[in-house]
Parts: sequence; C-alpha cells; structure tokens
Amino acid sequence: MSDESLAAARASSQSWYWWGIPTFFRCPWNEDPAACDIALVGVPHSSGNGSTERDQHLGPRAVRHVSGFYRRAHGVHDFSPFDTARIHDLGDVPLPEAMNNEACVRDIEAYYARLDQTGTRPVSIGGDHSITGPILKALAGPGRNLSKGRPAALIHFDAHTDSYENIPHWLGARRSAAHWAAYTAREAAVDPARSLQIGMRGHPSAAIHQGKVGSSSEELGYRVVKMAEFEELGVARTVEMIRARVGDGPAYITFDLDSLDPSVAPGVSNLEPGFGGFTIREATRLLQGLKGLDIIGADVVCLMPTKDSPNQITAQVAMVMMFELLSLIAWRRR
Repeated sequence: MSDESLAAARASSQSWYWWGIPTFFRCPWNEDPAACDIALVGVPHSSGNGSTERDQHLGPRAVRHVSGFYRRAHGVHDFSPFDTARIHDLGDVPLPEAMNNEACVRDIEAYYARLDQTGTRPVSIGGDHSITGPILKALAGPGRNLSKGRPAALIHFDAHTDSYENIPHWLGARRSAAHWAAYTAREAAVDPARSLQIGMRGHPSAAIHQGKVGSSSEELGYRVVKMAEFEELGVARTVEMIRARVGDGPAYITFDLDSLDPSVAPGVSNLEPGFGGFTIREATRLLQGLKGLDIIGADVVCLMPTKDSPNQITAQVAMVMMFELLSLIAWRRR
C-alpha cells in the first residue's frame, strides 16, 4: 500500500469508534499543553477516599474507551467544539507514588500548574474527588494565570459537600476527597461567596447531625442547595441562582457522578440510593444553562468502572458530562 493510499484509508476510518488508539473523543494525543486550547486529562487517582472501593483510578481509561463513538457536534448549543478550539488528549497525570495521597496531591498540582502557565483550560476525568483540590490550587488564586490572580467561583455538583473540617484526616489522607472544598476556600483558591454546592442528599451519619447536612460549607460561606431545594426550584431557577452568584469572574465546575440518581449512574464510589439524585436530563440542562460563564477548568469524578453495568452506562454518562463541560469552555472561546 502506498503512503497516499494508507493516508486515505486512515482518514476514512477516523470516524469509527472501534478503530485506532483510544483517546478522549478521538482527539489528537499531544502531551504539550501549549499546543492546545482545551486539555482533556485523565487523573487515575484513588488513594484520597479510602472508605469506599478503590477502583476510581480506572475511570480515565473507561471514558477513553467509550467516548470514541460520541457525536462531535452539540445539538443544543448548535456548534462543534472540536471545530472551534484545539482540543487534545494530554494523557494521564503521572502519579509515581499512587498509594500516597499527599504525594499525589502534590504531583497533580504541579502538573496542572504547567497548564495554568500556558493558559490551557483543562477538563479532567478522575479519579476520586480529592483531585479537585490540587487542580483548583494550580489554576486559581494569587499568582495564577487563568484566574488572573483571583480565587475562582466553585460550581460543585455532588451528593456530599466534601468540606469536612472536624476531622484532621480521612483514614490517613489529609487533603482527601472529604476535605478539598474546605482547604481550597481557606487557601484562597475558591471564593465561597461566589460559590455553590448543589445536589446534597442522604441521611446524616448520626441523629445529632439531623438537619445539619451542609453546615460546614455554610460556615465557610458556600451556598448549599440540597437536593430537596433543587426539586422545589427546578432547573431554570437553579441556573438563575448559579449565574447570579458566580457573576462574570473565573469559575470552576466539578461534577461528582454520585449527584446523579443511582438508576442513571450505578457505577460510582459513594452511592446514595435512599434519596433520588439528578436525572441525566436535569444534569445536562443545568450545565447547558451555564453557557457564557468564564469557566477556567472542570472535572468529572468518582467513576467506578468495576461497579458499572455491562453496557458501561456510568462511563457513558461521565463521557456526556465531559462533553458538556468542554463545550462550555469552547463556546465561550468563540
């Protein structure tokens, strides 16, 4: 086969999800952050939440596998993000001390600091929720480029607040999946006065805490929108609330898959089956309603591929959330 015919054969095969080396959404693999506008990054980390199953580090590979088939144009925003921005798969964050959470947090922050220096906006797939802390520290706050030195507004979709301050560590992990929303606020990476945590639900751990879910976040200054309140407000009014609070400043979105109803996303690390979560339509409409905000980065976390259904529905849902997030950043760039 000649070089010309080989190139033509490759070009004709690009659209088929089963062909080629898996990358996020069939994007080019290029580890240089300066070569792209939006970086798709895997963070295969699972030592920040030792109280649940430990397979969250398998999330990036699962999403690469399923995302090859996803259509590339956005049907609501009416554009193709891949045609308007340079979007590359940068690969995975190297984590040589994978079982040491504090070492991983250090290495994640150092990796994303490179992206901040080049002005590249990341959309990441984890990994447990401890990854969000070091990413935020790298992108937002004093001395950071993407946020222009300002703390970011945090738009946090989750069943849990992850703002524990009453315990010093989580089974040995100090900058853990349970602590990141507190220390990023204390250390000026997040501005709680512009931030929201949305979708909190579940029974408290003890009767004495009844009705106090979210109190630690509220003390920090976050606006906590529990699932019961969201159900009263609905999508449109919740979007209005988010946009009014965040304003025109830099914002970061983190989407924990356990905010979704277990019927939608069974393969997550912290299921809350006793209380209904977001439907997929509610979740996508919430994200689509944030079009135009200055999103400096985003992540999707807590995918547990080893608990997923045979058709990998949770990995597919994670793929959908990544697509919505990268589309928000690409639309703003236009």
